[in-house]
Amino acid sequence: MLATPIRTAVIGFGVSGKVFHAPLIEADPDFSLGAIVTADPERSGEAARLYPKARVFPSADELFAAADDFDLVVVCTPPSTHVDLASTAIAHGLHLVVDKPFVPTSQEGEHLLDLASSAGVQLSVFQNRRWDADFLTLQRLVRGGDLGQVHSFESRFEWWRPEGFGNWRDEATPADGGGLLHDLGAHLIDQAIRLFGPVVDTYGETANHGPNPEGGESEAFVSLLHESGVRSRLWMNGVAARPGPRFHVLGSSAGYTKWGLDCQEPDLAAGVLPTDPTYGVETEEAWGILGTASTETPVPAERGAYPRFYAKLAESIRGTGPLPVDPRESIEVLRIIENIHASVRGLSKDSKPGS
Repeated sequence: MLATPIRTAVIGFGVSGKVFHAPLIEADPDFSLGAIVTADPERSGEAARLYPKARVFPSADELFAAADDFDLVVVCTPPSTHVDLASTAIAHGLHLVVDKPFVPTSQEGEHLLDLASSAGVQLSVFQNRRWDADFLTLQRLVRGGDLGQVHSFESRFEWWRPEGFGNWRDEATPADGGGLLHDLGAHLIDQAIRLFGPVVDTYGETANHGPNPEGGESEAFVSLLHESGVRSRLWMNGVAARPGPRFHVLGSSAGYTKWGLDCQEPDLAAGVLPTDPTYGVETEEAWGILGTASTETPVPAERGAYPRFYAKLAESIRGTGPLPVDPRESIEVLRIIENIHASVRGLSKDSKPGS
């Protein structure tokens, strides 16, 4: 059990490492950001400027050569690299955070869990959207019975990016963890299960209208039937010229509709510190609406709380609490994604002329 700050290294300094992880780690006194790994010269310079106390390594090999100087590694690289990096970190006895979608396949996830268990290290997956302001607000409404018995849940992550994301999301194939079903679906499916419990039946559709026809899907639709009887309908889209509502939830007593995305990512990207009193606070104009066809009540939003992930991780590493995200839950999400991809491939094969 560690009493001093948890010495942390971040591998990757793109959007994930720069916008999400490094600021959250730096703001938490239970952690010290000791190293950042990036091979990009421009990102190296920016990392050194933003975090002058951190060592900047050009490769993960150089970081692992200094593994005794660290307690925790955070993997913020494309999914196809996660297994090798995570396996190496575990072999050095380092605790580990891996960005969603964790790994490309559930089998690889099971393998990493076995390695971590044998090595006695803590392994968690960064499912940060569990601490979105809108999700926390909806979770409060569902648990408090404000909607009555929920029977229909719609959830969307949609952007207008006809030029593509310019990274693994549209360049890598689904086999390598590419596409929006792996990327955004990992969040949406995880949120649906957190709200309404285990899934007994799945259906999905995928399409690629993006600039990389050989890469992953640019849009996907997922339908989940939960054991609880709730039907979740999830959309993820990178080419949505007119995005739909973030949440649209219907229950026996009321419905809830919310537009717009959580503000924490733009806050962090703009340099707002997680310790700032304005961080994660939604404006009243962004609040969701609770009611029926004849009534509308704005619902004050919970404060967005990404810092809770690392607060809970510190407790887990110190032996005083559970992991913030159990990786087995991320493996279950991967199994659903795999089932949908397999179903879509089967439908595509069956629809070929002469089949």
